Amino acid sequence: MSRTVGLKALGLAMLGVVALLVPVIAPDPATTNVAVFTMMYIGLATAWNIMGGYTGYISLGHAAFFGFGAYSFGLLLNHLGMAPGYGPFFLVPLAGVFAALLAVGIGWVALRTRAATFVIVTIAFMFMLQLLAENLVKVTGGGAGLSLPYPHDWGGDFFNTPYYYAMLALAVLALVVSWWIRRSKFGLGLLAIRDDEDKALAVGVPTRAFKLTAFMISAALVGMIGAVYGYYVTFIYPQFVIDPLIGISMVLMVFLGGLGTLSGPVLGALLLEPAQLQFAYHFGASRLYLVLYSAIFLVVILLMPRGIVPSVVDLWHRRRSGSAAGPTPPARGAGNAIKAASP
Repeated sequence: MSRTVGLKALGLAMLGVVALLVPVIAPDPATTNVAVFTMMYIGLATAWNIMGGYTGYISLGHAAFFGFGAYSFGLLLNHLGMAPGYGPFFLVPLAGVFAALLAVGIGWVALRTRAATFVIVTIAFMFMLQLLAENLVKVTGGGAGLSLPYPHDWGGDFFNTPYYYAMLALAVLALVVSWWIRRSKFGLGLLAIRDDEDKALAVGVPTRAFKLTAFMISAALVGMIGAVYGYYVTFIYPQFVIDPLIGISMVLMVFLGGLGTLSGPVLGALLLEPAQLQFAYHFGASRLYLVLYSAIFLVVILLMPRGIVPSVVDLWHRRRSGSAAGPTPPARGAGNAIKAASP
């Protein structure tokens, strides 16, 4: 047991060192751009998993919090007149607070429903927010977009580096929060809701408060990541920051890696996001890369409905239990028959 824990700790330490050294190992903008978006989706998938994986409430509208965080950050930055550079990163937590407040309003309505109805309600709220962003031209810029200050001092290979480390910090934060929830009494309550909400309510779990809290935490993390994304691209459009594909990507990555697990969202993002960026680069005009998403989703649902991590863990346990049991000894009668037949 201690050896397994030691190997896990060593593996995590090695992954941490590699993540920290990515801009040093490969400083070219093309590689660091992929790294920025990969870290972004590790954080997004982990944040979504806090709600969708732990409670079982599948939300396809989390792109609303992503876009709301980006717009909140951009408007704050423009109204405060803050100079571009490292200073605006201190406004990122405020974007998370605003996204959490929005989650209270949406969750107050959406969490009165369950199953497919909850999915539809979250999608409806996302499209409502997208329409508001397009029509509130004096606030958001509408279809013309919202411009954010551009840090001119960050040129060449260095430009992506601060955003990469900001996304890495938020991904680590999401993982730490997810790990803490998973091992807390609050997390046990969320898992009880996922298994059987009525029974959880009957044994005293405050299901509505727990669900709303998980929804707020998930939204806050997504909103902060959306803020860093807005600062990174320096121009925000409603159709790109409140994009259904962002929400679907979070869900697909979690389902691919393993719903309700800690490492599943990380694995799903590491596998899907670099591949998605390559397909978008080569087939972006025709959007054929969306076919890849559909194919992967079908394969996961049909062959590994629990995701990669739970499937691999189950296979490992089966092999270990099989090897521990050893070969089955022949029956006594069979042994006698063999001896009798031998010369």
